[in-house]
Amino acid sequence: MAPRALAWTFAPYVVLSGIHVILLASHNSLAGPTKLALMPLLAIPVLVMARRLRPRSVTVLLLVALVFSWLGDGAGAFFPSLPELPLMLGFFGVAHVAYIVLFARHLARRRMPWWALIYVLWWIGMVVVIGPHAGGLLIAVALYGLVLAGTAAFSTLCHPLVAVGGAFFLASDSILAFRLFLPDALPDWSSPAVMLTYTVGQGLIVAGALISTRDGRTR
Repeated sequence: MAPRALAWTFAPYVVLSGIHVILLASHNSLAGPTKLALMPLLAIPVLVMARRLRPRSVTVLLLVALVFSWLGDGAGAFFPSLPELPLMLGFFGVAHVAYIVLFARHLARRRMPWWALIYVLWWIGMVVVIGPHAGGLLIAVALYGLVLAGTAAFSTLCHPLVAVGGAFFLASDSILAFRLFLPDALPDWSSPAVMLTYTVGQGLIVAGALISTRDGRTR
């Protein structure tokens, strides 16, 4: 598929992402429904390219990451009788593991750069700062932070778009962590910032993965 044609498959996701962030910033009630449509729209480019993706496990891993991200996005809506935060951490944890396997096994282009150690320092810093406020979720938060840092670190092995996407995903969850556990530390505009960085991160990861496949750089 030509680059321009592939880019068009991302258009619905890009447009709705912008709309969702604006709705969220304006406290519009439609922010919730639009959030639940994001990951299905991001799956469109993957499904369009599915026949070209080799090996088949690339498609499977991308879709697993997107499906579990979608479940994480909608944990409160899909399972209203269950505690939302532990479910969200669990679903996104599976998504991150899928991304790590995808990056390490199929998309790696280079060795991990030395500066990826910054993600280890990030994890230590977040446990130190957030940990005392996490209560009974300390272990879950620490484990989730570990796979999140792993996604960002392993993304540095891949196409630059994937690496930048991994950094944006990390930034999104960092802001979210402060909003959840230290809500007075951030201003109100940090709520749309969570989703802005999240949608950019997810989009860049998928785009970089598909470009790598188009360039014959998967294995």
